[in-house]
Amino acid sequence: MMRAVDLTLSSRMPKLDERPLDKRIGLIILATDHTTEVDFHRMVASEQIGVYATRIPYANPVTPENLRAMQPSLTSAAALILPDEPLDIVMYSCTSASVVIGDAQVKAAVHAAKPSASVVTPTAAAASGLKAFGAKRISVLTPYTIETSEPMANYFVSLGFDIARFTCLGLDDDREMARISPDEIVAFAKQATAPDSDALFISCTAVRAAGVAAEIEAVIGKPVVTSNLATAWACLRLCGNETARPDLGQLMTLAYLDR
Repeated sequence: MMRAVDLTLSSRMPKLDERPLDKRIGLIILATDHTTEVDFHRMVASEQIGVYATRIPYANPVTPENLRAMQPSLTSAAALILPDEPLDIVMYSCTSASVVIGDAQVKAAVHAAKPSASVVTPTAAAASGLKAFGAKRISVLTPYTIETSEPMANYFVSLGFDIARFTCLGLDDDREMARISPDEIVAFAKQATAPDSDALFISCTAVRAAGVAAEIEAVIGKPVVTSNLATAWACLRLCGNETARPDLGQLMTLAYLDR
């Protein structure tokens, strides 16, 4: 026969902190994403900054139409990150979709659920990073097809950048983009960099370029901005973290400039 256990209710309730961590960053990432969470836990998360992710429906191949199809889900995805609690930042982790949907439209969709949050997109963060370096003439490397890359080329041109060289790898599945080896990323980055460019931008949050950004800089002798490096930098600076991390690349030594 089981012996009865006396349960005692505490005479007082526990005191609660306002937040478990000082800062909250919400990530909206694609259902197929292998890379963003890993990069953000490596570069951003700390005892002061919490990183909280939700996933958004997405179906390959990577085409402008499939990317644009995510727009109606952005508000509900943002609402699922710590529901009814404010976030300091929401980052939408898709570079090519941010182009075809539009930075302003992404911001509006997120603000419908999290009105007080700063909204970061890889495209806006990358542009801010390039401008922080004073870069005007840039090289660009994407894993995408030409069809998906063309809107991105137009995006950077519309912001006043001169594109010296734009290289596309021709992939249309973001799961394959995540499997490009770091050594291959370095090799393609070297080939994609025009000698007369001021900096190199490597697009796509699926590509593991942030982990080799400093190595690429050593090889090409120019600053490197990648999608995940740029968003991590923007999120850290918006959280008030100004710590220089040269091991992650030159961008992590700079102040954030909101474009």
